[in-house]
Amino acid sequence: MRVHILDDWFDTLRRLPCFDLLHRHQVTVWTDHAPDMATLVQRLSDAECLVLFRERTKVTRDLLRHLPALRLVSQRGAFPHVDVAACSDHGVLLCSHSGGDGANHAAAELTLTLMLAAMRQLPQQIASAKSGNWQMGVGRSLRGRKLGLYGYGRIGRVVAGHARALGMRVIWWASEAGRARALADGETVAVSRRAFFAECDIVSLHKRLTAQTRATISADDLAQMSPRSLLVNTARAELIAPGALLAALNAGRPGMAAVDVFDHEPLTDASDPLLSHPGLLATPHIGFVTEDELDRQFTDIFQQVNAYADGVPINMVNPQVYAP
Repeated sequence: MRVHILDDWFDTLRRLPCFDLLHRHQVTVWTDHAPDMATLVQRLSDAECLVLFRERTKVTRDLLRHLPALRLVSQRGAFPHVDVAACSDHGVLLCSHSGGDGANHAAAELTLTLMLAAMRQLPQQIASAKSGNWQMGVGRSLRGRKLGLYGYGRIGRVVAGHARALGMRVIWWASEAGRARALADGETVAVSRRAFFAECDIVSLHKRLTAQTRATISADDLAQMSPRSLLVNTARAELIAPGALLAALNAGRPGMAAVDVFDHEPLTDASDPLLSHPGLLATPHIGFVTEDELDRQFTDIFQQVNAYADGVPINMVNPQVYAP
């Protein structure tokens, strides 16, 4: 098959063990993001299979109508960036491994790293030391702090384990069903949503982005947070209402935020008011970007390509379009 891999910005996949799974296909790897629809269409004109790198490129109805040879889109995880109905209308099969029961440990590790970096002022302290000024202030410990985890899912539960190892107290908030699962597992759930945001020293978001969870964190939620509190987001920026985080930081509640995700990515404008805010610690959506995690994820994705080529497709989202 003619397989096109999109948005492998650092040309990482060729160097991973999983890439050998594609040895019998004609593979093109794009190491930049197509700047416009015309460029994307030109690049993919002969593509029979698209491999998506997370949500970096949207598969829209307009794109699909320009790709007559396309038969398969292979990716992993949720797919809010893929127009499934349009795929079905154009006879394109979408295959997406859900991730099973395995948590994204790389994302959980980054979450803890951001907490430590923000609370201990690591970027500022490092910059001060390297400029010859030595110490620049006094940070705070994680031990004994109350960590609020929003969303009772796999990554959140791994973060909870890491936090408890450091002596933090963990409290949860989630959907009604999520809170019920947490209570059944013997976890501590906040008495109310308002109390959750008001009483936690750190709030970390761990929800999937869906139509139901989009903008679920409101300006009022953030306004309940303490001026000394920290908001961490390694999930999706769109979980927070548009503009609410910047306004909250300007108002001083929370006092700090540490985020790995933004509404528009890649965000390369250094003067962006959120990215440049003194109360924000930012990383460029690297929560899942480790060699280990990428090899695990793309093993699933490339296995889907091979299964389709062998006539036994797996993890089909719209199986009605498949005809052997």
